[in-house]
Amino acid sequence: MNNQIRIPQVRLVGDNIENPGVFATSEALKMADALELDLVEISPKADPPVCRIIDYQKFLYQQRKKQKELKQKTVQVSVKEIRFGPNTDEHDYNFKLKHAEKFLKDGDKVKAFVFFKGRSILFKDKGEILLLRFAQELEELGKVEQLPKLEGKRMTMFIAPKTKKK
Repeated sequence: MNNQIRIPQVRLVGDNIENPGVFATSEALKMADALELDLVEISPKADPPVCRIIDYQKFLYQQRKKQKELKQKTVQVSVKEIRFGPNTDEHDYNFKLKHAEKFLKDGDKVKAFVFFKGRSILFKDKGEILLLRFAQELEELGKVEQLPKLEGKRMTMFIAPKTKKK
């Protein structure tokens, strides 16, 4: 920026320059001073390096503003867990199903898992049927991201909310 540029010649580009081209650095600095703006090096690796005459503080402000807007547009997705046993009763199942519906409506992902204790690992098929039924009943609100998969003593499945069309 300005006097920190040590190269003898620079290529000037920008909106406020009538005839862009290659200029001596001292001449480019005089042009920037005349416009009461800063000479900023945009592309130092080019031959000759590319510079632009802009208000540097205003440029930094606009960059921060753009980044802030991008940050606001990103959606934080949280994962809610729902735990089942291989022999979960109908009432408990419906209770947890209602919670999962609420989570998906709020835009959260749901991680449903069946936890096998001790010898209940013999009921792997029951756990898988339970999770597939769970996914089928939530079909309207979410889509299955990962089908039931056994990992140690847990069989897990992920359901993501369907995106709402604006």
